[in-house]
Amino acid sequence: MNTLLCIAVALVAGLAMTRVVKPFNLPAVTAYLVAGILIGPFVLGRLGIEGLGFTTLAEVEKLGLISDVALGFIAFAIGNEFRLSDLKKIGKQATVIGIFQACVATAFVDIALIAMHFMFPDKVTVSMALTLGAIAAATAPAATLMVVRQYKAKGELTSLLLPIVALDDAVGLVIFSISTGIANAISSSTIDVFSIAVNPVIEIVGSLALGAAVGFLFSFCEKFFHSNSKRLSLAVTVVILTVALSKLHFEIGPVEIGFSPLLVCMMLATVFCNVCDFSLELMDRTDKWTYPLFILFFVVSGAELELDVFKDWVVILVGIVYIIFRSAGKYFGADWSSTFTHCSVPVRKYLGITLLPQAGVALGMASTVGATMGAEGALIRNIVLFGVLIYEIVGPSLTKWALTRAGDIVEKDPAKTARKNPEPKA
Repeated sequence: MNTLLCIAVALVAGLAMTRVVKPFNLPAVTAYLVAGILIGPFVLGRLGIEGLGFTTLAEVEKLGLISDVALGFIAFAIGNEFRLSDLKKIGKQATVIGIFQACVATAFVDIALIAMHFMFPDKVTVSMALTLGAIAAATAPAATLMVVRQYKAKGELTSLLLPIVALDDAVGLVIFSISTGIANAISSSTIDVFSIAVNPVIEIVGSLALGAAVGFLFSFCEKFFHSNSKRLSLAVTVVILTVALSKLHFEIGPVEIGFSPLLVCMMLATVFCNVCDFSLELMDRTDKWTYPLFILFFVVSGAELELDVFKDWVVILVGIVYIIFRSAGKYFGADWSSTFTHCSVPVRKYLGITLLPQAGVALGMASTVGATMGAEGALIRNIVLFGVLIYEIVGPSLTKWALTRAGDIVEKDPAKTARKNPEPKA
């Protein structure tokens, strides 16, 4: 009963907050995140009144299954952007920009925090700098996708943005695995070749292979169903099954075989949308079905943000440096690479701004570090939480502003809307 009550409260809070922020013209994603913070264990939850919010982090963690499934559907939706017909036009540009801007963001944060290491050697270590630099590469596909859908953004910038955000997961995974391997080697004075070079490659290749296999199976099974409702039910079933399969983990000697849920689900959708003739219609139906799930995901994400991180001045100082240099890395990395690939002026000016949101993937990386690097890992996790809190509140609004300035979001004219929908006569 308590879990169901929490789900209902989260949905009500998220929907109610969209009405509150509407006069300020803020994206719905921001409303959901703010709603999550307010009903989370660090604000209304402190009152200890059940039915008013999440009273403990344990209650929030009980909804982790919903977050896992929601991320799967988010990745599934982004994979739909990798249609071969579209990739022939923008594939080279998206690949170059996706890899380059992620590497530049990592380099900017690494340099800034290593410089801080010489200023505060007891507070900021080299391994911490390398780990945070790796996490800086990740972008939040969920927030970006929700802004694009809410405002029906369409244009050159949007066409490039979604594949780039999708590539960020793969690039970030490689950088994170290599950087954390080096960081652990520095901390323990030993070099583990498998954790630095082998395991990341196995995880990426294995995730793509698993996603492709399920994608072909999905396309084959769809032929046996003809009604839209049954096809939709099969699509939902396959995505949930894929999320479950991506949780598998094996160890063969020093080699670890694991999968990235985001990569697996993206590959699933990529194969399906290029093999199945009616995939576009089915994707549209799936998107409508999953909207309440996405609301829950963002409200829960907001509730998970630990406001206690503001008590530590080290977290705030390093967090500010992290935010500034990651933002600069994303902006200039996107600007330089889009110039090199001959993108239009609006793309060069505004693409970097749309890549600022950061959440799910970064939080997953931070959780991994927090569980494996002891006290240093806990500090890194809090710094990332600080950054995510700022990025997720400000990022969606900046994404909307950039897409609007680039001409991909066309603001509705109130006068035209009034003419199309006249007031009913008394």
